[in-house]
Amino acid sequence: MTKRLLIGVALAAVVLFAAAWGLAPIFAGQALIKAAKAGDARKLEQLVDFPALRASLKDELNHELARRMSRDPRVAESGLGGLGMMLAPMILSGAIDTAVTPEVIAQMVTTAEAPDPTRRSPPEPGDARDDKDIHQAWGYRDLNHFAVTLTDRDHPDQHLALILERRGLFRWQLAAVDLGAEAE
Repeated sequence: MTKRLLIGVALAAVVLFAAAWGLAPIFAGQALIKAAKAGDARKLEQLVDFPALRASLKDELNHELARRMSRDPRVAESGLGGLGMMLAPMILSGAIDTAVTPEVIAQMVTTAEAPDPTRRSPPEPGDARDDKDIHQAWGYRDLNHFAVTLTDRDHPDQHLALILERRGLFRWQLAAVDLGAEAE
């Protein structure tokens, strides 16, 4: 009987550990969304790895900018198009470094849109859409990356995936975005 009890307790402990390990990113994602909607900058600073997020945004926006510039015939035909493609990442980098703040993260979560680094003023709290307009899809990308894909119901073809990365066994932080994410 003692052996069965020990096996039962050990099995229950393993199941509880696995459940906590698997559900941790969901709780972190919910905390991120709740803090963003409440405008809790202090909580957002704990839930976001800002250097990693800035690097991810730079990569995503530079890729998008290069894609758009290569499609634009005015840029392709112009001799200055190449210069613009060289200078744009540097300008974009500086803008992202100063623009990505807890307030901008809150704006991303509530509007399902990437930040606009050319915007000079901080986002207004009234700019947020109704919570019911944002569809959320949750899912693992791999064991250490979890995506919360946000889609504005008014623009169902545009998705913004917030990528949470594992930091230890149970801690997760927003560390990247995927602007071209497919809905889960």
